[in-house]
Amino acid sequence: MQADKRRQLRDAFGAFMTGVTVVTSLDKANQPIGFAANSFTSVSLDPALLLVSIDKRSANFASFTGCSHFAVNILAEQQKETSNIFASKVDDRFALIDWRASENGTPLIDGSSAWFDCTLHQVIDAGDHSILIGRVDAFESQATAGLGYYRGAYFTPYLNAESLINRLSVEVSALIECNGHTVMVQQDGIATLPTRSVAKGSVGDTLAALIAELGINANPGFVYSIYEDRQNNKQHIVFLCALPTDSALAPLNQGEWFDLAKISALSIRDSALKSLMNRFVRENSVGNYCIYYGDEINGSIKQFAS
Repeated sequence: MQADKRRQLRDAFGAFMTGVTVVTSLDKANQPIGFAANSFTSVSLDPALLLVSIDKRSANFASFTGCSHFAVNILAEQQKETSNIFASKVDDRFALIDWRASENGTPLIDGSSAWFDCTLHQVIDAGDHSILIGRVDAFESQATAGLGYYRGAYFTPYLNAESLINRLSVEVSALIECNGHTVMVQQDGIATLPTRSVAKGSVGDTLAALIAELGINANPGFVYSIYEDRQNNKQHIVFLCALPTDSALAPLNQGEWFDLAKISALSIRDSALKSLMNRFVRENSVGNYCIYYGDEINGSIKQFAS
């Protein structure tokens, strides 16, 4: 393919928004090696398989295609610099980051949103790349928002949320799900989401303080709903939050865990919140979420994950 066509094709591929990963392993001298990749895909749940592709021009190509184990580290929003380190020619990349060895010996990057420790299952030739299929031996998710990549640039879904604010009176709510339950607060028999007004500081600071008040190890992900209450001159931002892998329904300082199947029986006075919770129950059942934006009566729902 001609050089200009290759560039056009690369730009067209870049229209697909992806996450950013760093794939790691050990070379023949047992030294850590790695490369940045956004060509990561889950393949199968049973057996647990994933894939990532590697350029045949990579200096680490022979090591990765001949290794016994490798790991995929999904970078968190704050790890742009880590991505840049592994996307550049740096002599000792691992001296510039914090990492630890897995039980298989593969490097796991500290602070990653999630990691998957794999046995190399299959190598498939694919043009100027090869596809590494890994069988997942162990994994962990911190439930933090991942670093995104779109048309050659990074984007940060959670950190960018503050740019959505256009009102002085802003309320932040946390929609936290764990094992088919969510946190609700009841006062005088009326149920609401955990909510805090933005007074001083940023939306991120307010959300962090709200989660700390609950006494739960939850992490903000995407904006799930943003809407204006025109009658009360307020803007509501609801964040979909998650807990790390294997979390249990821990006791809360405030609020209670409610079974999603019983949410409809709660007394929710706010019609916009009631509609939001009904939507969340439906979407949670299939694991496919959307974002709502509008006002307390009308708005649009757009899919952001599939």
